[in-house]
Amino acid sequence: MEFRKARWTTRLKRLALSVDAWIGASLYASGQRAGEVYERIRSATDRLTVSGPKRLAAELASEGLNVGIAGAIVMLMLAIPAFQEGREEALKNQVFAVTFLDRYGSEIGHRGARHDDSLKLEEFPDHLLKAVLATEDRRFYDHFGIDIFGTFRALTVNARASGVVQGGSSLTQQLAKNLFLNNERSLDRKIKEAFLSLWLEYRLTKNEILKLYLDRAYMGGGTFGVAAAADYYFGKSVKDVSLAEAAMLAGLFKAPTKFAPHVNLPAARARANDVLNAMVDAGFMTAGQVDSAKRNPATPIDRRRDSSPDYYLDWAFDETRKLAEDGKLGPERVLTVKTPYDPAIQKRADEAVESILRQHGPAYRAKQAAAVIMDPDGAVRAIVGGRDYGASQFNRATSSLRQPGSSFKPYVYAAAMSAGLYKPTTIVTDRPVCIGNWCPNNYGRSYAGSMPLTVALAKSINTIPVQMSIAIGKATGETHEARAARIGRTKIVETCRAMGLTTPLTDTVSLPIGAGEVTVIEQAAGYAVFANGGKRAKPYGAFEIRNSAGEEIYRHDRDEPAPAQVLSTQVAYEMNQMLSTVPTAGTGRRAALDGVISAGKTGTTNGYKDAWYVGYTGNLVGAIWFGNDDSSETNNMTGGSLPAMTWKEIMGFAHQGIELKPIPGVTPQPGDAKTVVAKASDPAAGASAGHMSRKSFEVLSAVGTMFKSVEAPRAARASVQAGIRGVPTGLSVIR
Repeated sequence: MEFRKARWTTRLKRLALSVDAWIGASLYASGQRAGEVYERIRSATDRLTVSGPKRLAAELASEGLNVGIAGAIVMLMLAIPAFQEGREEALKNQVFAVTFLDRYGSEIGHRGARHDDSLKLEEFPDHLLKAVLATEDRRFYDHFGIDIFGTFRALTVNARASGVVQGGSSLTQQLAKNLFLNNERSLDRKIKEAFLSLWLEYRLTKNEILKLYLDRAYMGGGTFGVAAAADYYFGKSVKDVSLAEAAMLAGLFKAPTKFAPHVNLPAARARANDVLNAMVDAGFMTAGQVDSAKRNPATPIDRRRDSSPDYYLDWAFDETRKLAEDGKLGPERVLTVKTPYDPAIQKRADEAVESILRQHGPAYRAKQAAAVIMDPDGAVRAIVGGRDYGASQFNRATSSLRQPGSSFKPYVYAAAMSAGLYKPTTIVTDRPVCIGNWCPNNYGRSYAGSMPLTVALAKSINTIPVQMSIAIGKATGETHEARAARIGRTKIVETCRAMGLTTPLTDTVSLPIGAGEVTVIEQAAGYAVFANGGKRAKPYGAFEIRNSAGEEIYRHDRDEPAPAQVLSTQVAYEMNQMLSTVPTAGTGRRAALDGVISAGKTGTTNGYKDAWYVGYTGNLVGAIWFGNDDSSETNNMTGGSLPAMTWKEIMGFAHQGIELKPIPGVTPQPGDAKTVVAKASDPAAGASAGHMSRKSFEVLSAVGTMFKSVEAPRAARASVQAGIRGVPTGLSVIR
């Protein structure tokens, strides 16, 4: 063994010596070859050695190459942020502008920027294009995106004037700023602007750049692009603008807010005169050709504010933006939206709210109200967000969180009945009940004993919903009352979420009797579930949406999922049967409609800070809230007073002359439909009541729209409108 070990050791040593020798020889040979190569390179470079002027030129070229490489690296570093700003998507229209139509197709207003990019460049008047180029970039078709000569000229003029007199940016640079950048005055922004201008010139033709500039530039008054500005300021297509009007439009590019004709007409005309002079200086027109435009300056149309359903439009605009954010509208941002808006119901709702607040508000110390009227499927017909949009744009119908009081109880009843614990005929007992140290009281501070569940809801007994929350929890096996109540409240909140209440509901012991906070529109959506037989009714403000080319890109009935069944039909029917007793034998008697079966629930909060009536028929759902913005207490105002009265005024009008639909699960009484039709069709009855039926309102509105569509003479339109305004539409006396 020792012999073998010694032999292996000797072999390893010899192997190590061999490897070492090979490495040493290789390194030596490599060094020799490297030396030979170096000598050959030095010999070759010695032959290139120059002296005198040639050496100076070579040194300068070498240094220039070094500086050029360094400069290219710096330019690349500067260009990277600019190219990150630039995106192909920015070349598409990103200006969000919406024109809204009512359910009959008549225009009711705008939101967002007014914009129109539907015209081709060839359709723009030649004198408009000349006016723009004369003032913005005379050498537009000659430069590569940056006008070197124009920049030096502007620098010279500004230096002589000791201030900024001329701008050095080319039209392409201005477009780059409009598309990708902001108005920040910084070197970084100017560098990005320059690189993006080169990118645009490489990516687009000159005519495409000019068209984008004409379509995207802000022109004041919320308008983007000369086509929208021509319509806004002069009420005509840009194809028809005169030379004077074209000069005024071209003058807006420099400072649209300063020179907007509806803001400062003298300044706008002075600027238009400068544009006309620039056209002459550029050689685009002669002095004689512009003389008439100077002597007859453009006059914009009167832009005094017309009345419009502003609260509704604000909400519908937000809903449209959400559709766009969800990707349902594609890249389109110039839209026409046909809404479920009903001008007749909106007008009646506005009048009812204001009339009742004026008559009864001071006595009840109530100063504000809100209302939402919708179809049972969620199509919103009307929104009253407050008494006066001009005084406050805050939408109390869609944004204000208020406690619902007893109008929250139907959600509790629906949760308990969905759990299979109660029926309308179930006998319940109004008795003291406590969770911890909290014990709810009824309105009259007394207890009514045993009664059917239907009576408990109609009389708005407070202890029953609390008992229901405990019963729901105990059905899961929990025996401790407080923990069972907490489990029950969780189930109630889940039911509320399923029925359309999206605002956070704080879990407190008083939640079952309405201590949470909701919005008016959510209440309408929640009760719409009862009205349609148990299906979710998400509020919506768009039947269909079209792009600027008139192509349909969205339909609610096609592009939205079918509504989910959130309550069983049996529970919905039984809830409707119980809620239909509230206007006839419960707390909502002032909401009862003549000849129309309705259902609903009143709601009043502690301190009388909030008063509600939320109700529905087979045709419509309405939620009404009264109170004060500062949540101050009213003078004992309940949901059965002003809210119920307002609901009746609005819904009574809305159901005139229409085919009545039954509430699911509620059997109509004989003669109900006949009564309504008779009232709507009897001229004597209508005259005595001082009401105009919905059909009459719609016919008169259609007549007005027809006159507008054929551009009748102004005097004729005025007389028709005066005739419409003269039709009596006042509220009947509230008793």
